[in-house]
Amino acid sequence: MNDNNFLKPANKGRSAPLRNLAVLESLLLELKDRPDHLPGIGVFSGPSGFGKSTAAAYVSAEHQAHYLEVRSTWTKKVFLENLISQLGVSPKKTTAELAAQAAEELAITQKVMILDEFDNAVDRNLIETVRDLYEQSQAPIILIGEERLPIKLQKWERFHGRILSWKQSNPADLNDAQILAQYYSPKIAINDDLLERIVVMARGSVHRIVVNIHKVDNYAKNAGFKSIGLDEWGNQELSTGNPPAARKF
Repeated sequence: MNDNNFLKPANKGRSAPLRNLAVLESLLLELKDRPDHLPGIGVFSGPSGFGKSTAAAYVSAEHQAHYLEVRSTWTKKVFLENLISQLGVSPKKTTAELAAQAAEELAITQKVMILDEFDNAVDRNLIETVRDLYEQSQAPIILIGEERLPIKLQKWERFHGRILSWKQSNPADLNDAQILAQYYSPKIAINDDLLERIVVMARGSVHRIVVNIHKVDNYAKNAGFKSIGLDEWGNQELSTGNPPAARKF
């Protein structure tokens, strides 16, 4: 499930301003404002569920950056076709033409290109394709991926040397939970003591916090509560993301 779709608020026009948004935005500005002699690739990594894609969607909209989520089945040609579509131009025919077209467009606009789910690009051997795009355009590129993405990139020394900055996403905290509760439980006040429990049980995952807020919101509505804390919640279970234990029959 995509972070961006999962966290799209039902009652707001844009994504919740979570703490990882500031981290990603600082990376984008660092790349845009860098001196000409410095490399222009940045990496934003962290565990699944930490809200990286949500931050990427928000930041790309706010700063008019290009955004592309790399799919696990894409070939080099399909990757370039989708990239060019995001750039707003009609794709050409051959792979070589597509690569030249993408590099030219990036060079002209110099807009930041955000490539999400970049682990898929590593797995599909698209690293050199992305390096070529950067070398020919010198446009800033942000790569977003899982916690081990920086380690994976060490294999490609020529690519690794083009990276200016490495940023890591943070686990969600109480402030994030408060913001998410406002978005996903607007009619029920969830007290901080219960939100703190939710944060602990979620182990930093924005996804699991949202799931638990939904559970609490439903329970409070059915019970007739306008506000709810640990006392009202009692011993009911919160989602931790762990599967249920195997049963014995």
